[in-house]
Amino acid sequence: MLRLPKFVLGTALAVGLATAFSGAVDAQEKKVLKMQATWPASLTLYDNFTFFADRVDKLSGGSLKIEAMPAGQVVPAFEVLDATHKKVLDGAHAWAGYWTGKNKTAILFTGGPGGTFGMDYIDAMGWLWNGGGLDLYQEFYQKELKLNVYVLPILPAGPQAFGWFKKPIQTVEDMKGMKCRQTGMAGEVWQAMGFTVVNMPGGEIIPSAQRGVIDCAEWVGGVEDLRLGFQNVWKYHYSPGVHENVTIGELLINLDVWKSLSPQHQEIIKSAANETFLVWWAKWQRQNADALKEMQEKHGVQILRTPPDILRAFLKKWDEIATAEAAKNPFFKKVWDSQRAYASVVVPYKRFYFPPYSFVANIYFPEKN
Repeated sequence: MLRLPKFVLGTALAVGLATAFSGAVDAQEKKVLKMQATWPASLTLYDNFTFFADRVDKLSGGSLKIEAMPAGQVVPAFEVLDATHKKVLDGAHAWAGYWTGKNKTAILFTGGPGGTFGMDYIDAMGWLWNGGGLDLYQEFYQKELKLNVYVLPILPAGPQAFGWFKKPIQTVEDMKGMKCRQTGMAGEVWQAMGFTVVNMPGGEIIPSAQRGVIDCAEWVGGVEDLRLGFQNVWKYHYSPGVHENVTIGELLINLDVWKSLSPQHQEIIKSAANETFLVWWAKWQRQNADALKEMQEKHGVQILRTPPDILRAFLKKWDEIATAEAAKNPFFKKVWDSQRAYASVVVPYKRFYFPPYSFVANIYFPEKN
């Protein structure tokens, strides 16, 4: 009988076990989650989604894959939340401000108009991860709305510009009567200030402007607006805005699907979402800077500073509307109070410790106009 050397037998046994183990893992652990975004594939907001999918694939060694689909591929853009709840989709890449028709508390989880009492992105993420915000976010969907979803923050889509206009504006009076694309509770604020608000997904804005359905619009700003072609319709672009200055998008996953994932896959998704938030955000800021330069130099867009009185009027009206909502919506009050308590600690600290961005910027890059 042929006797094989021990090292050969050992190697063969190891290879066999490894192959068998690999096959078992592939058979038992490999998953594909079908998810849809609320934005078209042409936008860098969608790039945030595909970056996340790529990181999940690589971090899991291919055992977990996200099939990232653009708006409309399975359901209309504004139906992804219900589709995730019903498991028509395994998940979605969206923005909670779209769901204020269900409960206006949704806007607070985006950072809300006014940036949650002056908090910036790191503060807002601090509230979510360290101030009880993420627990409230889960409670909102699962208990208040009774939806079978799990949620994570993933998309830092701000600070957003005030908007695009056909003519210069200086006061709130200049805007009254204009038909303007706005969304979320910010739209309610503008409506109260005299806008005629029209809500629509991003992909419908330019066709609507070309048909005369709207006179002005807010979308995101920078590279997102450039890719949609705003510069071809309007030539007056105002920034900043305070309606979505720390707006945060969400990753939704059907709760049964989430619970079916292994603990390792759940941690991979959490880590990939946080990495996506940070890495994509840093890249996006440079893309926005390049986009504004192109708007001015190639397309003749006038980049103008939003009159401070308009921003103050917005915040005043937002506080009135939010206070009224808190008086009749206990969960809105619960979340708003939580944000206020967190902000009352971090905002005064940061204002004292952090030099104003403009202080050093004005020394090295003084404004030309």
